[in-house]
Amino acid sequence: MKNTAAGVPFILICVLLDILGIGLIIPVLPQLVGDLAGSQSAQAWWLGAMLVAYGLMQFCFAPTLGALSDRYGRRPVLLLGIFGLGIMFLVPALSQSLPVILFSRILGGMFAGNIAVAQAYISDVTDKAHRAAAFGKLGACFGIGFILGPALGGILGENDVRLPFFIAGCLSLLNFLYGIFVLPESLKTREHRAINFKTLNPLSSLARLTKFKYIGALIAVIALSGFAQSMLHSTWTLFTNFRFHWTPFNIGLSLVVMGLVTAVVQGFLLKKLLKLFGEQKLILYGLGSGALAYLCFGLVTYGPLTYLVMLCNFLSIAVPPTLNSIVSHSVPASEQGEAMGTISSVNSLMGVAAPLLGTPLLVHTAAQSPGSMLGGLPYFICALVLALAAFIASRHFTSVTTADPNKGNGDKEP
Repeated sequence: MKNTAAGVPFILICVLLDILGIGLIIPVLPQLVGDLAGSQSAQAWWLGAMLVAYGLMQFCFAPTLGALSDRYGRRPVLLLGIFGLGIMFLVPALSQSLPVILFSRILGGMFAGNIAVAQAYISDVTDKAHRAAAFGKLGACFGIGFILGPALGGILGENDVRLPFFIAGCLSLLNFLYGIFVLPESLKTREHRAINFKTLNPLSSLARLTKFKYIGALIAVIALSGFAQSMLHSTWTLFTNFRFHWTPFNIGLSLVVMGLVTAVVQGFLLKKLLKLFGEQKLILYGLGSGALAYLCFGLVTYGPLTYLVMLCNFLSIAVPPTLNSIVSHSVPASEQGEAMGTISSVNSLMGVAAPLLGTPLLVHTAAQSPGSMLGGLPYFICALVLALAAFIASRHFTSVTTADPNKGNGDKEP
């Protein structure tokens, strides 16, 4: 790993604080919207609009932020994104207007692609042999943020529903001030391609990324894997309530366990798993493990068994950072930002599509066939999706190995 002074620690802290801030507002945003909306139907409409707008803006702007960081440097774009998220958090704390809060979510979605710039920063300052493990540390920060954020948000929101927004906003702005003084620039070679809408819309960025050698069909694997992950996160609360009649405490505990497993696997075990299997085999085993886990989630009828499934599913948690690493290896240093932004954009789109499919399925099956196995239909779909992803990845790796035998050694770390 290259010497980058305070750069890498700051990036990890930056991501942790960003996710912590997002987690802080998860338990209280529905209540705040409900207080201002005045009715359940209005609350559902406004909350749905805010969630969809946030995801769509991230889909549209993540490649743009990444490309801007390729052109002007990681540091200014990272700091701009941190400041923008701080504004997104503070506006709901101060405003009584739902349209204004919706606008702040649109702004926040635009700057949420900042995570991709953080990934590009990591790509700049790590060599290929250690890059997947470095991406795993970012993933561990995600896990820790989603453990602490919702828990703290729920506690703080008990007395004042706006307090978590204040805390999240202040954390982001302090992070911004800290970054001004300690964050060095990581990009040595700048991209000089002209910045315009024709080249920076997410579809154009996606088309360019698929043309790089050794990437190709892996974009489909990333999308399918992201869809399954988003389905789990967006439907878990409803599913466990319908299937097991879990209380908020039970649901919160299960989410803490998910976050802990993610943090341990991506932060500590990933490097060992890469040495054991190599990148390609780890992806295939992880996708297969994930498909089996989703099948079990859909079939299990005794709530505590879900914890066993989570623990046995650890290989699938290693898939996202390993896929990101393979993409990063294949893209020039001057285009890492746009590449990571495009991956973030794809995952954001899946984050919109999965709940739009999964939530109605859960509600419909619960109403028509309460307690039946049909309640696990969203997870059965995910099992098929991950099985398809494993098939596509296997075909892709076989074609890559045929074209370049040196890529067929599993890409194990030294």
